[in-house]
Amino acid sequence: MAAAITPPPPTNNALKWVSLIVLIVQTTALVLTLRYSRTQVTEGKKYLSSTAVVVSEIIKFITSGIMVLYNNGMDFALSRKELQREVFDKPTETLKVSVPAILYVIQNNLLFFALSKLDAATYQVTYQLKILTTAFFFVTLLGRKLNSYKWVALILLTAGVALVQLPKDSGKAATEHDSSEKFMGLIAVLIACLSNIRIFMDAKSSACIL
Repeated sequence: MAAAITPPPPTNNALKWVSLIVLIVQTTALVLTLRYSRTQVTEGKKYLSSTAVVVSEIIKFITSGIMVLYNNGMDFALSRKELQREVFDKPTETLKVSVPAILYVIQNNLLFFALSKLDAATYQVTYQLKILTTAFFFVTLLGRKLNSYKWVALILLTAGVALVQLPKDSGKAATEHDSSEKFMGLIAVLIACLSNIRIFMDAKSSACIL
């Protein structure tokens, strides 16, 4: 008698949509908040972007520690053993993970700088070039192939980024200072797009599989 075929577990489409909406809101709110905090007029000195990056990393570190404790039933001894086994007993793997960590720090500082020079819309659209750089590195470094639909999407993305860089007809010519500020912001975004963390992680995963 043939064995009964187990049906695949049902997918939670509602959770996917909620996750997508939360991600969109979080990304948009982050850009607008950072832009406002870097361009608002204040009497004193503005905060250092490097300080904000360090504080965010400290919060991530504390949150990660709490999650490790939670996964081990809030047992400090088990958590310490897990950290010893996964972090300190594997120095080579820990050093590999330090590469994307450094790239994250560089990216975050560049994005703070870019938001000080660009408006939120220009920054948001231009930063999507990270999709283009990811595709480029996927093809050249990892030997992946993209279908025609993905290439069309990348061409449209590039066209959209080019269009958003067109000068606005505001009734007066932009000053040389404003042009140089915008150029510096664009350079910062492009460097952030090139310091691609996902490529490193995929290359690391491929090496582990091989």
